[in-house]
Amino acid sequence: SIVGNVFGFKALRALRLEDLRIPTSYTKTFQGPPHGIQVERDKLNKYGRPLLGCTIKPKLGLSAKNYGRAVYECLRGGLDFTKDDENVNSQPFMRWRDRFLFCAEAIYKSQAETGEIK
Repeated sequence: SIVGNVFGFKALRALRLEDLRIPTSYTKTFQGPPHGIQVERDKLNKYGRPLLGCTIKPKLGLSAKNYGRAVYECLRGGLDFTKDDENVNSQPFMRWRDRFLFCAEAIYKSQAETGEIK
């Protein structure tokens, strides 16, 4: 992200990003994404509407099983994808592998129930 989580800080009453300048030398290092939105739409078989997704919250405090349940509920409820918060990694109460397995189960279950690729 460009700014990070500062827009969510409760201590800030008002904040606005008014300008962003990225040095040309930096932008020259980015060759662009490996493919565009059409490839994503083709993979998901979703056309004529925005692709809808969310970041699972709360990012900390859920067990791997409950995290997977949140993923399932989001996908079953109509979202196309979910993502981990960038700060989530392997925590003692929610190991990466466990989270991965519960999330995979959630994806497969929601796909079977909705008939949609998630």
